[in-house]
Amino acid sequence: MDYQIHQCTENTAAEFLILSSGLGGHASFWKPQIEALTQYFHVLSYDQEGCHPDSALLPEGYAITDLAKQLPEIIKLEKIQDFHFIGHAIGGFIGAELAVLIKSSEATLLSLTCINSWDELDPHTQKCFEARIHLLKSAGAEAYVRAQGLFLYSPAWISKNHQHLNTLEHIQLEDFPPAANVLKRIEAAQKFRINEQHIQALQSSQLHFIANQDDFLVPVHKSSDLQQRLGHGQLSLLATGAHASTVTEPELLNKTMLQFFKNHFLK
Repeated sequence: MDYQIHQCTENTAAEFLILSSGLGGHASFWKPQIEALTQYFHVLSYDQEGCHPDSALLPEGYAITDLAKQLPEIIKLEKIQDFHFIGHAIGGFIGAELAVLIKSSEATLLSLTCINSWDELDPHTQKCFEARIHLLKSAGAEAYVRAQGLFLYSPAWISKNHQHLNTLEHIQLEDFPPAANVLKRIEAAQKFRINEQHIQALQSSQLHFIANQDDFLVPVHKSSDLQQRLGHGQLSLLATGAHASTVTEPELLNKTMLQFFKNHFLK
């Protein structure tokens, strides 16, 4: 289990906040958020299983539930009881599954923030996944990684940051997991749907849904659908940032997330 705890800089008695990334699965995805969040929380970030070159092959039928199962062990090991959870895309699903897994335990999920997630797969997102699957199968990892930015970032951001993006892509290629694992993780994302178990497990947690209106991968209305399906929570719509707003609009995203916590928890 590869995870890091970034201690709160202002309060040794601060609550814990767990960060869960999207399809890439890496803790490093949250680097632009750590400094802002550790002013108020002890922040735990972790690598999801199956996302590194030396990872074991994921089993057939791998699902989001399986992705969530590594977290109760970490929570128990670190003696975490009350905590918040922020997930990007499938990271939000992991948070919902975790709420089900810990329902009868001593741990309490105080809040769940979902960034550009969905209640069930949208036909547009399905088309995007199909394109990425075809690229990986027919043209290999480099074609997959080079095209990935088109789904994650806005045209304006790519134009301005193309050299930085090229560096990021080289790093991703050096750390690219087995193709079979990438395909199984995409399949798990495609099959995930919010169900009654999630609704019941999250009924006492504060919920926050953040959506970027220019997200090309996940249509903005899917966050509203997710809010309606779960039955409560706050929806924050950001005009720009695209799918990976953690990278493209970190200051705006951090401010949006922290304002939610200040409204409900940080008095």
